[in-house]
Amino acid sequence: MEDHLAALAQAAERTRESAPKITAWGRHLAGVFEAGGKLLACGNGGSAAEAQHLTGELVGRFRHERRPLSAIALHADTSATTAIVNDYGDHEVFARQVHAHGRPGDVLVCLSTSGGSQNVVAAAKAAHELGVTTWALTGPAPNPLAALCDDAVTVEAPTVATVQEMHLVLVHGLCAALDDALGVTA
Repeated sequence: MEDHLAALAQAAERTRESAPKITAWGRHLAGVFEAGGKLLACGNGGSAAEAQHLTGELVGRFRHERRPLSAIALHADTSATTAIVNDYGDHEVFARQVHAHGRPGDVLVCLSTSGGSQNVVAAAKAAHELGVTTWALTGPAPNPLAALCDDAVTVEAPTVATVQEMHLVLVHGLCAALDDALGVTA
């Protein structure tokens, strides 16, 4: 446990430099929502859980009451997900949904601890075709997803668990920055 906490503290200190970027993402996202846009999020496994955590905070609330914001975790519609995997293959599971739901000006948040998940990279490519802004939360750079997306925060950490824990910190930071930009107060 001591080693894990030490690794987490080191990753948090290295990730501190991303705070201005997350704040800027929150301001950008406020404009997206004020214009009637939406956020899409995708990831696999633990990253899917983080994607759904993000969308849950937006549709619900983070710290204080505010209007619900349009956010979709692309893995959460199990019928669509299994139909797409069956008919098109797992590499298309998120890209097909980006084509269905994404509109110019929307934002796609891609989470991948490796930064190389084929279906998440395909979703980012689909988003670019539509004019959807892409942001990545990944593990160590360089990686294909961070290179492809419009912007990225890469977490330098020795284990997938620590990367995922830092992604949760970044998700909460984005929610706080968004609420601040929207003027949400207690």
